[in-house]
Amino acid sequence: MDIASLVGTILGLGMVLFGIISSADVSAIKDSFLDIPSVIITIGGSLAGLLASNKLKDFIAGMKSITLAFKEQTADPAEVISNIINLANVSRKEGLLALEEAANDIDDPFLKKGIMLVVDGTDPDLVRGILETDLNCVEARHKKTIAFWGKWAELGPAWGMIGTLVGLVNMLKNLSDPDSIGPQMAVALLTTLYGSLIANWLCSPIATKLEINNANEIMLKDVTVEGLLSIQAGENPRVIEEKLKSFLSPAEREAMGNGEGGGEE
Repeated sequence: MDIASLVGTILGLGMVLFGIISSADVSAIKDSFLDIPSVIITIGGSLAGLLASNKLKDFIAGMKSITLAFKEQTADPAEVISNIINLANVSRKEGLLALEEAANDIDDPFLKKGIMLVVDGTDPDLVRGILETDLNCVEARHKKTIAFWGKWAELGPAWGMIGTLVGLVNMLKNLSDPDSIGPQMAVALLTTLYGSLIANWLCSPIATKLEINNANEIMLKDVTVEGLLSIQAGENPRVIEEKLKSFLSPAEREAMGNGEGGGEE
């Protein structure tokens, strides 16, 4: 579970509820800030627009992807580099064919696929081409999901404004009754509030978290590609390690220590 996403989402809702309760009381949530027609117009309307913007299967997949924002990424760049350096040491000692047996203990399908291509003697340019095509397809799928949440972030406030306009029309038709203007105006503004919550409390944070997760995963796959091609080229494990560490931040490089490949000359 991604604690930052979970805590941030809960705190965001908590801040809104605190603002409502602090200026009135708990009953204000139900009496003043909950209006079923406004919910239907804003949430229902934005979901309808989202459905119209996607294929049905993509809409369903997009809704399910909310769990990805709260799922902790388990891949560790240092661990990926360490695995590649271990493979480089095996290749340096026993040859490329020995990597096939070493691949049996690897869970990462992308890394395993690259190892088998190398073991099969595939041309380095073709290995890079195949792996980068795989990488590009993964990134395209991720961007499709990110765009789904970005689109909902656009539609939420737009449908909130539509609901407000509907409320204003109803209010203006009853100007002869001054006592009804205030309550009707408050209800009209609720749809704008709901639309803003959809965009800024839910959709935009999820889209941003998915963008961060995508960038991290693509970086790890780039590390894997460069590492495998370096192994195939017969480069020294220490050189490979220093090359792959360039993908990391200074703090991450320092945390890795002096090197995994140093003792395998």
